[in-house]
Amino acid sequence: MSRVKICGLTNQADLQAAVEAGTDAIGVISSVDVATSREVDRGTAAELIAAVPPFVTATLVSMPDDAEHAVELVKAIRPDALQLHGDFDADDLGYIRAETGVKVIAAVDHEATDRAAALDGVADALLVDSTTEAGAGGTGETHDWEATADLVETLTTPVVLAGGLTPDNVGEAVRVAAPFGVDVASGVERSEGSKDHTAVATFVRNAGREIEVPA
Repeated sequence: MSRVKICGLTNQADLQAAVEAGTDAIGVISSVDVATSREVDRGTAAELIAAVPPFVTATLVSMPDDAEHAVELVKAIRPDALQLHGDFDADDLGYIRAETGVKVIAAVDHEATDRAAALDGVADALLVDSTTEAGAGGTGETHDWEATADLVETLTTPVVLAGGLTPDNVGEAVRVAAPFGVDVASGVERSEGSKDHTAVATFVRNAGREIEVPA
């Protein structure tokens, strides 16, 4: 059974729906370099993060300018974990972890296997996603789950699968890739930045079901 993160939450109602559905983590997006309706300002991000109950990981998803900016954001918003998008190396991740004390999840493109290997053992988790040229996720595009399965087998750091996941395909994705966790944003939305609460609940439920295929 893979852990689940519902990402791109922008309001308290969607946050509550994700928590009630049994998600393991939530993602709030702030300070990113791409245009998205899922982004909220620092104040809203801090309010949403503070509303996350115990035993659910409150995750800030961001594309800071540099490691110092990342530290500043974490200290202002106070998440449990930072999901970091952008060209950050192992030294950057080590600095952020040391300065903030939070877990750092490094987003890597599914084709960037060399970067994933370089960050293995440094990041607390690696989010394998279908990213844009700027390094942002939320593209809604799937990728090779079998290749992700190879990373799961090869790397010591937990691997989180993202990219084009929906309530309909997440069970198969978990069966093929066997990731530590799965991450969804667009796949459970009725419009960008607004979650479909039924889809959220179905996604969480189906992530715990490995689809069996006939022998």
